[in-house]
Amino acid sequence: MGKENVIQVKSYQFALDVIKLTKTIQKDFVSTVLLKQLLRSGTSVGANVEEAIGGFTKKDFTYKMSISHKEARESNYWLRLLKDSESLSTELANPLINQSEELIKILFVIIRNSRANGA
Repeated sequence: MGKENVIQVKSYQFALDVIKLTKTIQKDFVSTVLLKQLLRSGTSVGANVEEAIGGFTKKDFTYKMSISHKEARESNYWLRLLKDSESLSTELANPLINQSEELIKILFVIIRNSRANGA
């Protein structure tokens, strides 16, 4: 069995946690709009990681990881906005904000290393 791919596992778990969150939140007009944005970006992180892993070239890998990085940053934005607008409690928001920040850091390192190695 191969070594566990940390970014693959963490981005998948983040997507699951975002999905679970969006199912449990009381929705009004504003929170519905914001949660849809979060759901889109939060699930896109892992989807782009998967595409990067399946990429044919180093350049393709780096590009898809860069998209994942952008989607993780966007997810972090929506989570902070939901929390600060009081559409989402601090107790629910902070763990996901922490997850998104961890993903951002990991993806940044992956991209930096990939570019340093010729992509």
